[in-house]
Amino acid sequence: MEAQELKALIKESIREVLREERLLLCQALIPYVSDEEQEELNEMFGSLSDYEDEELVDMTDWVKHGHKIP
Repeated sequence: MEAQELKALIKESIREVLREERLLLCQALIPYVSDEEQEELNEMFGSLSDYEDEELVDMTDWVKHGHKIP
């Protein structure tokens, strides 16, 4: 294996680990919401089913691709 190939492999591995760790950090920073708090939020803002699809934004790709949507 050449040095350039090894460098590319290491770089990609580090990116993958950082991506995984960033997702774990995001999960850790999301506060716990009790059932009572969730009911209160639903009363204030309605539930997800009350909104039209056009009003929602799917952030999955944004999170998966490091804040860049392909």
